[in-house]
Amino acid sequence: MTDVFINLPTRDLERCKAFYAALGWEINPLFTDENAACVVVDKNIYFMFLTNDFFATFTDKKIIDPTTAAQASCGFSRESRDEVDAMMEKGLAAGGSEPRPSQDYGFMYSRDLEDPDGNILGFLYMDPVAAEKGPEAYLAEQGAQA
Repeated sequence: MTDVFINLPTRDLERCKAFYAALGWEINPLFTDENAACVVVDKNIYFMFLTNDFFATFTDKKIIDPTTAAQASCGFSRESRDEVDAMMEKGLAAGGSEPRPSQDYGFMYSRDLEDPDGNILGFLYMDPVAAEKGPEAYLAEQGAQA
């Protein structure tokens, strides 16, 4: 089993913890202190939010400002379009923003949420048939049924 730890900088650790808790994700207190917060996304997926100063100790590269530059976008599948919208509503209510309109391709529906630091979270629903067979086969079947 592989655990995934995604390290991201934050300008305000307390605001960051409140935002991710509002999404329904747990803050693991065993790996949270004044420099970092461990957000449990799922059984094997964790965000490690590090203060900018602490994050800088892990690299010699320049730390970008995610409000003006994008380096990564983390995508999370949901079980339905309604669940995508529900996550977005939680995030928007907690101080996040939606940087662009939703994307609806028929077989896939997605929305992007920026956290208060500007980190991009994508939430998406993909039709199970499209996920299994691929979008082209799904769209061909839909055309045949029309």
